[in-house]
Order: sequence, then structure tokens, then C-alpha cells
Amino acid sequence: MTSQPSDARHEPAAAVPGGESPETPAPPAPRTDPHSVTKATRISGTWIAVIVATIVLVFLLIFILQNLGTVTVTFLGLSMELPLGVALLFAAVIGAVLVILIGAARILQLRRRVRRASTE
Repeated sequence: MTSQPSDARHEPAAAVPGGESPETPAPPAPRTDPHSVTKATRISGTWIAVIVATIVLVFLLIFILQNLGTVTVTFLGLSMELPLGVALLFAAVIGAVLVILIGAARILQLRRRVRRASTE
């Protein structure tokens, strides 16, 4: 390796087509955070749904345990005694099943309509 005298001046490098001198290093690539690049997946969505469902179930269990007083439920001439929390849970489940059935019927109706429109 040759050394230059301390009083030697550095000459500017010859211009290169493109406007940069050959000694100018390229700017470093921008660093990206690996967490900002990661996109949500179906499995991550499922994991979040499982956590939310578990929290809801814990709240339901607390609700049922705090409402153990017995009530008489009468429907269409049938009568039975249940804890209040259990009776309300049954009512909520039956309501959810009815909503699911109506939603499923609507989805099937729309699928048939799309299928007919695509065959025409």
C-alpha cells in the first residue's frame, strides 16, 4: 500500500456517466422492521377469535354462577324449573341459532342468484 504525503491534495474523481463519482458509496438500503412487513393470516385471525371466544365463555360462566336462583319457565304449555342463568343462556343460544338459519337461507338465495346470472 502506498502512502501519500500529508500535504498532497485529493483530486476530485472523474465524473461518471450518471452523475456519481466512482468513490461515492451507494446509500444503505432502508431498514425495515420485520413486524411491520408481516401481514395478518387466517391462522392469526383464528387465534384472535379463540382468545375472544374464551373471554366470552368466562364471562358467561361468571354470569351463570351469579344467577343460580331457580325460575319457572313456561313455553307452549310445558313448564320446567331452571337456574335463571341457564334459562337465559338457552334463550340466547336459540336466538343465535335462528339468526344463523335466516342468514344461511339468505346466503343460499344469493348464491343461486349469482349462479343463474353467470350461466346466462
